[in-house]
Amino acid sequence: MNQIYNLIVILASQLLKIITLFSPKMKLFVEGRKAVFQTLENKIQATDRTIWFHAASLGEYEQGLPVIEAIKQQYPNHKIVVTFFSPSGYEVRKNNNLADVTVYLPLDTISNAKQFLRVVHPEMAFFIKYEYWPNYLNELKKKQIKTYLISGILRENQAFFKWYGGFYRNALKTFDYFFVQNESSKTLLQSIGFNNVKVSGDTRFDRVVSILERDNSLDFIAQFKADKTTIVIGSSWPKDEELLIDYINNSTENVKFIIAPHNIKLEQIQELKKAITKKTILFSEKDTVDVSNYSVFVIDTIGILTKIYSYADIAYVGGGFGNPGVHNILEPATFGVPVVIGPNYAHFAEAKALVNMEGCISIQNQTQLNEVFDLLLQNEDERLEKGHICSTFVQMNKGATQAIMGYILA
Repeated sequence: MNQIYNLIVILASQLLKIITLFSPKMKLFVEGRKAVFQTLENKIQATDRTIWFHAASLGEYEQGLPVIEAIKQQYPNHKIVVTFFSPSGYEVRKNNNLADVTVYLPLDTISNAKQFLRVVHPEMAFFIKYEYWPNYLNELKKKQIKTYLISGILRENQAFFKWYGGFYRNALKTFDYFFVQNESSKTLLQSIGFNNVKVSGDTRFDRVVSILERDNSLDFIAQFKADKTTIVIGSSWPKDEELLIDYINNSTENVKFIIAPHNIKLEQIQELKKAITKKTILFSEKDTVDVSNYSVFVIDTIGILTKIYSYADIAYVGGGFGNPGVHNILEPATFGVPVVIGPNYAHFAEAKALVNMEGCISIQNQTQLNEVFDLLLQNEDERLEKGHICSTFVQMNKGATQAIMGYILA
């Protein structure tokens, strides 16, 4: 199985070179990896002490941030190395101020794994939520490097729990400890002989709770909002926008809308603006006008959505009409904002919990969206009650970082 896996990785690396001719994202994936080892050798000396964190993409990085921050505080003389698998994570956070070195993770070949660990020589390695690369994990085990899974999620359909999954189960033997989000993940690991596991919870709760402690003010958003009830639409996709645009175009002048689309390509932003009949301004145009005169504010930039949620009276979080489903609902929830989402949220425990608690409302069509928005806009008590459910839920689930650090430091 080892030989088959390594052959597949090598063939995939060659195939990716062809795909780059047709896919800008895959071009970033391939081109971004070419200088990784040179970057590492330039920034890490043989005498440096290092700690390595790996995240698949942006969501996992954000999830791991509380632990990265805690480790950096406890080990101030160590260099922090962060790797990403996906361009959607690396390209957004490649210039973060927390890590000393941020690079793509080279593909999981034996030679890459050996070279990476020789250059980085970490004292500890953390994998966030998932991604189990057998060659990297095997090399970590050979070098007896402490390795942890944090905010892990395990599901029955994964190869580890199938009759043919012996190769992948062996990779799990690398981990010194598993910090998982829920009891079902713990039970699954125990079913295949791993008892070095603790239900610590989801570090994303610690991440969003910490947001409340920072300055979330944005003068231009405050100016736009004025004294009007405001619906903030975050990470929207075209299917979300079809329903939302219909509602916006038929709404009263007493409501304002802020839209932060998932995709901010110029042509799609222009199409979105064109479809809205209300007076609409883009973030890129805000310095030339008085934004308070507009009803809709389209955010054609990244990195400020979390702060914008602090101004929301109602939040709609996109992705719920696609696969795998809804985006991060915890960011608006931590501000005590009721959340509306699409129908696809089954893979997200926090969404399932908040829907059951009625702090979050799932809609399936235009009629339901209209009814929910109308209810929340017209009934302030209902809006505040659902917002309180959301903020309380976030506060009650914090503490995963403390549990993880308690074990590591002990």
